Amino acid sequence: MAARRQQRQQQLGSDALRFRELLARVGSGERTSTGLSRAEADEALSRLLQGQASPAQAGAFLIAHRLRRPRPCELAGMADAYRRLGPTLPPSPRPTVSFGVPFDGRNRTAPLLPLTALVLNTAGLAVVLQGGGAMPVKYGVSQAELFDALGLPLAQLSWQAMGQLFAEQGLALMHQPRHFALAEGLIGLREQIGKRPPLATLELLWSCATNPHLQVSGFVHAPTEQLMADTWALLGQKQALTVKGLEGGVDLPTSRVSIAAHWHAGEEDAFHERLILQARDHDLRADEVELTTLEGWCAMARAALNGHGPLHPGLIWNSGFYLWRAGVQPDLDAGIRQAAELLQSGRVARCIETLASRAAAFSQADNPAVQA
Repeated sequence: MAARRQQRQQQLGSDALRFRELLARVGSGERTSTGLSRAEADEALSRLLQGQASPAQAGAFLIAHRLRRPRPCELAGMADAYRRLGPTLPPSPRPTVSFGVPFDGRNRTAPLLPLTALVLNTAGLAVVLQGGGAMPVKYGVSQAELFDALGLPLAQLSWQAMGQLFAEQGLALMHQPRHFALAEGLIGLREQIGKRPPLATLELLWSCATNPHLQVSGFVHAPTEQLMADTWALLGQKQALTVKGLEGGVDLPTSRVSIAAHWHAGEEDAFHERLILQARDHDLRADEVELTTLEGWCAMARAALNGHGPLHPGLIWNSGFYLWRAGVQPDLDAGIRQAAELLQSGRVARCIETLASRAAAFSQADNPAVQA
């Protein structure tokens, strides 16, 4: 019988056998499941990304890890794998803010993040955004679609061209279908599972930025907020903002209380500031705007960028908040004033024109046949 077992193991192959060991760490019962070390989590996700697990093993791992719930050391190991195998940006001389939002997009409320990013970029910050295409579970509108509607087809850039744009202009969008093929290869499995695996949490807290930056990540449930904070501590992330934003993202609401926390990791101690804010206290109270069509969103977005329309209060509220927390302004009121001035002066609109021109130039340089 021992020989039969050994024969079957040889037929499975070393990759399948090793992944079966890792799967047992998260898929066993309450008494025997040990979880993964940081190094093992790195190895497990690396094997998943590189196709060194069968579809059955990969699906079993994703759902078992969801049911068991990931620990900070496991998410840190998964982030290590993403940092090693995923795209990375060149350092920027500007202070950098990186936003982590659900990759499956938005389908209920009109997004503000692309517009907020443009205001922050106009104010001198480097901004990193990340997202997917039409993917489970929401299949919502993506960051790439929103920027494309504004005349910034960032997802069409190669990663090399994106790095050049980021180094020069301080804006980058990591569009997973275009820029992270290994991670995109798992979308089919995620569709069949139909539930968000821990990869969805990883997408919120990981960044392709390599220089020190303020990480801003959305959350829905309080345990996720603490999980991300504990993971950042292991990863050496010095500053991070967790935001209970609309649809799990980072857009602060204008119709109700805004809840966030600023996490600081010092050399000797760590602390966080709990932030409870109301847009109405700053004369910016407004109902959230429904997302109907991409065309309708684009019209409202252009109006907001020109200082009016239903998205304008939310854009000022969010931009002012992030200008404050990124250290551009000393307080929220000063951030709000600067955001309003940037929009009213037309500087944000001119910034979009510059970004579009430079993105086109980098794209043509990267694809000389297109220029010819």
